[in-house]
Amino acid sequence: MSFLYDDKSKLVNKVFNHVYENYDLMNDIMSLGSHRIWKKNLISWIAPKRYDKIIDVASGTGDIAKLCSAETNNESKITCVEPNSKMLSIGKNKLSHLNNLTWVLSNAESLPFKKNTFDFYVISFGIRNVSNINKSLKEAHRVLKPGGRFFCLEFSKVENEILNKIYKQYSKIIPSIGKIIVGNRMPYKYLIESIDKFYDQRDLLKKIEKNGFSHVEYRNLTNGVAAIHTGWKI
Repeated sequence: MSFLYDDKSKLVNKVFNHVYENYDLMNDIMSLGSHRIWKKNLISWIAPKRYDKIIDVASGTGDIAKLCSAETNNESKITCVEPNSKMLSIGKNKLSHLNNLTWVLSNAESLPFKKNTFDFYVISFGIRNVSNINKSLKEAHRVLKPGGRFFCLEFSKVENEILNKIYKQYSKIIPSIGKIIVGNRMPYKYLIESIDKFYDQRDLLKKIEKNGFSHVEYRNLTNGVAAIHTGWKI
């Protein structure tokens, strides 16, 4: 799959340097607020337990880490990995009261952890922004324990024709909304393009399988506006 930009990592960092202060609002706009429900569905499927070791990659402002922690009465060990320093700072400050969270500045392609470390690997609205999806998935497989599980929540392809037409029309106005919020159309233009150019549900499933995961499956959310993919390290 080709991408519009040559140096994606620099572009993505530039995008999030623009939107980090309004990141949660951005997600509300992009999903019409549905991302909050989708994230709860993700946590329900993960079903984290006390003392689980969880890595939350592209952790953003810490929504997933916060939900996972609450699900385990703050007794799981969660490592939040974020490549953008400003985003990481926002999340770290917001969740500074949670002592079971660790914050690491790193990208998904080269994680600074030993193999067989984590029970769960979670990436939410981040996998379409990585520079090399194969390296990122291989790293996810490497750092998971045998029997560990990979979870990915991401915008996907709408499978209802009528809803897809409505969604496409709505997507066209998002950059204009972004200009009002952050004074710049570019970050939101990129985000819409990144969704449009990303893999569909079945192609992403195959990609996850090719990088070592077993029993891979997915669930559509809101007719495929987003989807959760999961697979096991056997």
